[in-house]
Amino acid sequence: MNDEVRKYERIIMGIDPGTNVMGYGVLGVNGKKVEVVVMGVIQLSKFESHYKRLHRIFERVTGLVEQYLPDELAIEAPFFGKNVQSMLKLGRAQGVAMAAALCRDIPIAEYAPLTIKQAVTGAGSASKERVAEMLRHILNIPSKKMPHLLDATDALAAALTHFYETGKPQIAKGPKSWADFLSKNPDRIAPRRGKQE
Repeated sequence: MNDEVRKYERIIMGIDPGTNVMGYGVLGVNGKKVEVVVMGVIQLSKFESHYKRLHRIFERVTGLVEQYLPDELAIEAPFFGKNVQSMLKLGRAQGVAMAAALCRDIPIAEYAPLTIKQAVTGAGSASKERVAEMLRHILNIPSKKMPHLLDATDALAAALTHFYETGKPQIAKGPKSWADFLSKNPDRIAPRRGKQE
């Protein structure tokens, strides 16, 4: 096992899908403590063919999975835009990254951009710069280690969102109706009393 990740109970990888630049971030978790293992970007613009870009995404995500051995993958879900072709390409990039993780049986969680921004900054309309700044404070990242490209911090934000979401207490589901409750709890039904004279 990689020495970088051996010391953690749990590893969460975040991915910010893209067709020109894809961000990634890895968080190490011990109990309620979380810290940055690595963050960076996969540069794809040098590949002219969209298919070669998809191949590169698969190769690099597979390599990251083998290096950091994540327990879970959190990925930003593509937001709906007006350009259908861009949406299609972004969806393919996301799917290929997911396939690379699924080849190693890694569970995947998708989060909408608004959910990620809300989880990290408290505001769903926050800018990428605001998300990066909040991550710097929350995770105690030195300024000199902050990446130039915000795709990396967006990926880290997806991983942090997953950490928050999976740490929430689960609420037990109650009965669907009184009839459902009584059918599952017959001992709770009081016997009928006779008519009082």
